[in-house]
Amino acid sequence: MTEAIRGFWVASATPLATPLATPLATDGSVDSAKLAAHARQLFGKGVDGVVLFGTTGEGTSFNVTERVATIEAVLKAGVAPERIGIGGGFPAITDSIALTRTVLGLGLRHVLYLPPYFDRGVTPEGIEDAFAAIIDGVADDRLRASLYHIPQVSGVAIPTGVAANLRKRYGKVVAGLKDSSGDFKQFQAFRTAAPDLAITVGNEADITRAIAAGGAGTICGMANVVPELVKGMVDGKHVEARMQAATDVVLNTPSFLATLKAILAAQTGDAGWLRVRPPFRASSDGAALKRKIDELIAPAIA
Repeated sequence: MTEAIRGFWVASATPLATPLATPLATDGSVDSAKLAAHARQLFGKGVDGVVLFGTTGEGTSFNVTERVATIEAVLKAGVAPERIGIGGGFPAITDSIALTRTVLGLGLRHVLYLPPYFDRGVTPEGIEDAFAAIIDGVADDRLRASLYHIPQVSGVAIPTGVAANLRKRYGKVVAGLKDSSGDFKQFQAFRTAAPDLAITVGNEADITRAIAAGGAGTICGMANVVPELVKGMVDGKHVEARMQAATDVVLNTPSFLATLKAILAAQTGDAGWLRVRPPFRASSDGAALKRKIDELIAPAIA
């Protein structure tokens, strides 16, 4: 698991210890003990690793210091560094470099990078320059970087040619790419352009066919609440329709991540999972949505 992210990985939700009451409050910190316990519970259900502070983990709401402190605490709680990836994308390239250098020193190797977001009119050359600046700035062969393509959220796509060029320039340091576009043709285009990259998918309904087409596996958010269904997809079981139905339960709400947390709260009986950071708002529909999810996962996966 050290060369590239492969198999069944979860884009973990981030539990908060206390609400973030005001913009100047010192609360709103990560509940690292609960996060480590969540990871261990997922490992017990066949999960290979967790990615912290991605889209599902409210990653853009946490600064470098907070992310590092959480990693230190989760490692101290006994989660192995080779089973942890971390979202390392920031608008400021220097933040990406600082975070990466620190987590490499803690034993992690897997860092996922969004292209710098906010400036939506950047050229492919500019996107490649940004990724290259991070990798050159880190200057550490231990790094196993994954490019993170989720243009419907970040507003900036990763061109297939950029992915291919970066793999040629940096070899195994640019180990993979996570395609969360939800467009299977886009996944196929990345596979064609950069066949040496370990390409994972974020769209749960595509997992089985992506693996069959040479994909490396998945890093997905739904596995927080339906790991059994996702494992079935990874193992090639015929559960696509059930997976799509479960995903639709969450997608047909105002906030994917707030809804996932509400379902986790209902599943665990722990209302602390409801807490989110602004600008998100907690969902109160967890119990009803949990019942819908339970109906979908109740039949055994043959």
